Amino acid sequence: MSEVAEVETTELDLLPPAETALQVYQQPQGLDPYIERIRAEVMGHTPVLTTKKGRDAIASLAFKVRRAKTALDGMGKDLVDGLKDIPKKIDAERKRMRETLDALADEVRQPLTEWEQAEEKRIAEHKSNVAWFSQQAEACTGQDAATIRETIARVQAVKIGDPWQEFETEALRAKADTLEDLTAALAAREKYEAEQAELARLREEAEARRIQDEKDRIAREAAERATREAEAKARAEREAAARREAQAKAAAEQAERDRLEAIERQKLAEARAEAERLAAEQRARDAAEAARKAEIQRQADEAARIEAEQKAREADRAHKAKTNSAAVAALVAGGLTAEAAKLAITLIAQGKVPAVRINY
Repeated sequence: MSEVAEVETTELDLLPPAETALQVYQQPQGLDPYIERIRAEVMGHTPVLTTKKGRDAIASLAFKVRRAKTALDGMGKDLVDGLKDIPKKIDAERKRMRETLDALADEVRQPLTEWEQAEEKRIAEHKSNVAWFSQQAEACTGQDAATIRETIARVQAVKIGDPWQEFETEALRAKADTLEDLTAALAAREKYEAEQAELARLREEAEARRIQDEKDRIAREAAERATREAEAKARAEREAAARREAQAKAAAEQAERDRLEAIERQKLAEARAEAERLAAEQRARDAAEAARKAEIQRQADEAARIEAEQKAREADRAHKAKTNSAAVAALVAGGLTAEAAKLAITLIAQGKVPAVRINY
């Protein structure tokens, strides 16, 4: 596209001759030939917006129109000053001429105006694109490490080159600053998440120790209870044996008295007493053995019951833990963080969320 060559035009060439000026200004549209001459001079070119010289040429043409407007207006004003009887006609023509030439100047300058508007839009778009980098860092405030890593990858993926034009250097600097900020934020967040994971592990270990201590306490109390019961039973058996021995002694004494009363009856009584004593001792031994076996069976039954209850509790805890873990995983998949998901399931399991419960 060729650049516009400036056309030299003097003010005298644009003015009506002095001898006919009054007639020109008094006629309706009398200045139209001169306006059209100006239009022909400034409109007969192709606007060039790609170079500064071309844009300056457009501005120069518009200025030439306004300069011609000033000259024609000045001549009209001089005529008005000299001819007081026709000022209204001249002023009306001057006003029409000013408006027409202003519109022509705007029309001539329109390509430059449009170029300036497009330039403003282009620069605004580049500035918005540069600002996008810092916005990514701001958006990551309070986000988890995974989100920050995704943002870093998104920023790194932005290619900066010729399309950024004169903003390439600023964009490179903004991208580098943003990546530096995001890297620092990622390191801080990873440290925080590692600390939270360690705290969770310590809590789990403490809970495991508490459960084991509870198991040990139950077993210890069961053993102590069994020992007390066995000692009580042994003591009762000793007392019963002592009573039986006293009874046997009394019976022997009575037998002796009976022997003294009747020699014939003594032998029979002694034989009967001996038989009864032996039978009583056998019964006592049988009763002791039965009691011992019954206690052994009772202790075995009690131990089995305790073990069954413990297994049932452990199975219930394991089932609940598995159900809770599945619920936490579903919430995390739905967009919650692991910490928020665990807290939500804990609150529901504790009955602290109205109208919501976990079906185990």
